[in-house]
Amino acid sequence: MFKSLIISNIDDKILMSVFRFKKFNVVNERSAMKVNTDGVLLGAVMTIRPSDRRLLDIGTGTGTIALMAAQRVMGIPDQVGDDGVKIEDDRVKVGDDGVKVGDDGVMVEDDGVKIGDDGVMVGDDRVKVEDDGVMVEDDVPGGVVIDAIDIDEPSATEAAANFGNSPWAAALKAHLASLEDFAVGMHSQPGYDLIFSNPPYFDNALQAPEERRNAARHTSTGLSYREILDFASVHLTEQGRVALVLPADTERELTRHARMSGLHLYKITRIRTVPRKSPTRIIAEFSRQRTDSPEDIILTIQNEGQYTQEYLSLTKEFYLFA
Repeated sequence: MFKSLIISNIDDKILMSVFRFKKFNVVNERSAMKVNTDGVLLGAVMTIRPSDRRLLDIGTGTGTIALMAAQRVMGIPDQVGDDGVKIEDDRVKVGDDGVKVGDDGVMVEDDGVKIGDDGVMVGDDRVKVEDDGVMVEDDVPGGVVIDAIDIDEPSATEAAANFGNSPWAAALKAHLASLEDFAVGMHSQPGYDLIFSNPPYFDNALQAPEERRNAARHTSTGLSYREILDFASVHLTEQGRVALVLPADTERELTRHARMSGLHLYKITRIRTVPRKSPTRIIAEFSRQRTDSPEDIILTIQNEGQYTQEYLSLTKEFYLFA
């Protein structure tokens, strides 16, 4: 089985390693894979429908993509507590002195987030975490549930803390689990409307010396897009989709394995750094429904030393500079 919402104290050093987005902040210290362009593009580009209620992030790392999905699905609350995070002028403000840190971790007063030795407690009407996992009250906003799994404990812990300090803490749940173990625990659960992942992809590359970073980058150490597609073929709803960001040269094998799993390409975004270069990444989206003419888009990140308008338009709700 798997363990849900792993939380530990956040110390001063970790609080210095914060990546700031417009509507949320991400502690970017413990995860094996840091905030990166691939993940942010997946969070911004992948198709999200107003009807999506159950979402799954596989290999969540810092939890950034899950947080972006939460923002896109649920929007921003008008206000989250006078002593917690205030949402004003499309920016996140965390008190005059930043995050308050007590002896037992992060403390944000009554209607915010309190993280102690035994986990996370978020107000009476939001999420309570007990020794046996996660309890989510019936009034989770909009009925949205976003699960996020990672096999790396520091990553799962960091994602859980980032979720707890976000405006969508009630909907986001981090789990320390392999995909295989998570699948075992899903036998009686409903399917997902959207599954997404920035999976490992360096099959044959020289492996990095740091073991945890290896596991996050190399399919030979565990999770692969093939496993994700096989999982999705079983656990997607009838109208559900799966979205992956991968190197462009995986496209042929990726789409072939998807077809073998009963999934069909309906949208592909080809990402190139500048106009003169070929795409180096793809964001491929699959569904159970067959599409005769999948949507095919080219996204260019920079031109003549400047971010393109299309890139800024995609990321304007997230990056501070966009």
